[in-house]
Amino acid sequence: MRTRCLEKQIETLKKCELLSETEVKHLCGQAKLILIKQENIRHVNLPVVVCGDIHGQFHDLKELFHIGNEPPEVNYIFLGDYVDRGKYSVETFLLLLALKIKYPDEITLLRGNHESRQITEVYGFYDECIKKYGSINVWKYCTDLMDYLSIGAIIEKNYFCIHGGLSPSFNQIADLNKINRFQEIPRNGSLCDIMWSDPNDKNGWDKSPRGAGHLFGPDIVHKFCHLNDIQVIARAHQLVMEGYKWWFDKKLVTVWSAPNYCYRCGNIASIMEIDENETFDFKCFGPSAAESSASHLVKKYPPIYFS
Repeated sequence: MRTRCLEKQIETLKKCELLSETEVKHLCGQAKLILIKQENIRHVNLPVVVCGDIHGQFHDLKELFHIGNEPPEVNYIFLGDYVDRGKYSVETFLLLLALKIKYPDEITLLRGNHESRQITEVYGFYDECIKKYGSINVWKYCTDLMDYLSIGAIIEKNYFCIHGGLSPSFNQIADLNKINRFQEIPRNGSLCDIMWSDPNDKNGWDKSPRGAGHLFGPDIVHKFCHLNDIQVIARAHQLVMEGYKWWFDKKLVTVWSAPNYCYRCGNIASIMEIDENETFDFKCFGPSAAESSASHLVKKYPPIYFS
């Protein structure tokens, strides 16, 4: 009965239709039981598809699954930022949650800086929940659940995945398993920096113009990779017009999966596939027609860079 109910909910969500408030509460409860048992840093096997920011662009998420194959054929790592900006944050986040429940080992959902009560109150998810459900209950169910998302992943001991970047507060990946992740993202410290930091061409650490996190240079990345015996750091968090961008002698890569971000940036998106032979393949895609038609319905929010 429970499996049939979940399948029906996935079918509903794939049609971009809303679940009832009671169904959302139950779905978040089921997801919490799975997430609470999973580590801060998830270990994921090949083959894998790594995906960047989605930001409520539901129809583009469906296109992503179309070009990357549906789970459980391959493992998926989503690097965070499922909500805000786009029109369909509710449907996007709930579909990914439902798929996480169906495929708990094959789907990894990392937390991004937008999986936060404070940020979603400003950038759209809060308003969307009230508009679609008439109260803040669904927003509360979802943002409470966001505290349980993992904060990083390691692929075959060689590739490290996070949403934003590195921090002067930790040198070893193992240190991140000591963090209490079951909380609102703080204003500073390791958990904040993982969500907010960005790469910078200048060596060393620098203050981030975002007001949270740090800028980190090529020397920081090379040292971190050497200390942790990893080949590549994969992250999202920054709009990349070409869909992906290599940094620092291909020791770090930014993956962006929301095409025509905010329905006006004109960028393409990508997903990063790594096969059993550890070969990288970036599949790029543009906005779906259905997503583009929603552009006139989206409220203007604060500047993109600071989100």
